[in-house]
Amino acid sequence: MTILRKMPSFSVERAHEAQRQMSKRIIFEDRLPRKIRSIAGVDVAYMKGVSFGAVAVLDYESLNLIESQVAVCNTRMPYIPTLLSFREIPPSVLSLKKLKLQPDLFLVDGQGFAHPYRCGFASHLGLVIGRPTIGVAKSRLFGEMENARTKEDIALLKHMHEVVGAAVTTKRGSKPVYVSVGHMVSLKTAIRIVKTCARDNRIPEPLLKAHQIANAEKRKVHIPSAVND
Repeated sequence: MTILRKMPSFSVERAHEAQRQMSKRIIFEDRLPRKIRSIAGVDVAYMKGVSFGAVAVLDYESLNLIESQVAVCNTRMPYIPTLLSFREIPPSVLSLKKLKLQPDLFLVDGQGFAHPYRCGFASHLGLVIGRPTIGVAKSRLFGEMENARTKEDIALLKHMHEVVGAAVTTKRGSKPVYVSVGHMVSLKTAIRIVKTCARDNRIPEPLLKAHQIANAEKRKVHIPSAVND
């Protein structure tokens, strides 16, 4: 188990300013291979001060699992609304470093550009690793939904006339997921990829696998009290 020291100090104001500065570096154009061969999902689970970062790499065409990795570390900071990425980056990056395969892009369980400071977990992670990422959140954090939906069950999320993401219904009769640009992917492409990766669940398959893997690891690991120190 990798143990990381807790942050000695953390300034919410400085973190928000860092998000504003990082948002200026987000690339909203597709920087993907002509043919996507593999796609990964990234998720983090928590238990008693410990974080479980998981990555699941799937074949893009079949959506079969081809590799997964998990990293376990101390949770470095508490949950703070709008600053989730600072809590989830350490375990996520540790799990990604273990990968033998390098997927063409990553679906991230969280917001991307659809964020009050325009840089949620998906964008933050994409900038850190320099790879294409897409934010796929289960709830809406930022932006107002357009009343009109397209025939593809898509409603744009806007703030002050700016498009920040989209509510995408991946399974008829279910709540939408909230898709936004992470890094190096256009919103149009992000929506198409998320819909392609959805099977029998509203959550796209790569994220569903990563979520299952993170929680399975959490259930089987014994957490000694020393880890919480």
